[in-house]
Amino acid sequence: MKKCIALAFLAVSSIALAQDRYSQGMQKAFQLWKDQKVVEASNLFERIAMAEPDNWLPHYYVTQLNTLISFGEKDKEKLTRQLEKAKEFLDLSKAISPDNPELLVQEAMINTAWISFDGATYGMTLSPLNAQLYQQALALAPENPRVVFSKAEWDMGSARYFGKDTTPYCKDVERALELFANFSVDTPFYPSWGKERAEMVYKQCGD
Repeated sequence: MKKCIALAFLAVSSIALAQDRYSQGMQKAFQLWKDQKVVEASNLFERIAMAEPDNWLPHYYVTQLNTLISFGEKDKEKLTRQLEKAKEFLDLSKAISPDNPELLVQEAMINTAWISFDGATYGMTLSPLNAQLYQQALALAPENPRVVFSKAEWDMGSARYFGKDTTPYCKDVERALELFANFSVDTPFYPSWGKERAEMVYKQCGD
């Protein structure tokens, strides 16, 4: 009996140690990102992802980081390398966590980075796909503020491109801000971005 208790204690201790290493690694990666050491941050998220094959979050952050640094990138070879890595880790995330609205939003962001780079080449094929992704994410998580805001911002961008009024979507941005105020998830390191961007966009609605 004592042996069983000792083995159980060792198992729990090992799990706790692994979780502690995971938390420390994630915190370090976020600090590197905050310090604008994006390559180091991406590499660390990638190492954590390889060590956590059943956890979609480190995979997600590899995707997000490589997507974000692709906006404004003029070198197509570099852009392609970054967005291909983003898509690779997105696919791994989706295999771990299917029907995840956060991942659908991130997939749309990858597409938006391509469209931003060359709208004439990628806009016609990827824009309809983005509309589908946002509708799917909204159906899965209508109370998720990132989903509501990201869809609204995409709709605004589409309206602006076609010379239409963006005002009708301001109510969706306002709703997203209300959702941000109350949205919380117990999972450590769950995505929490978007509120500051939504506030900025909503302020422009009043201009």
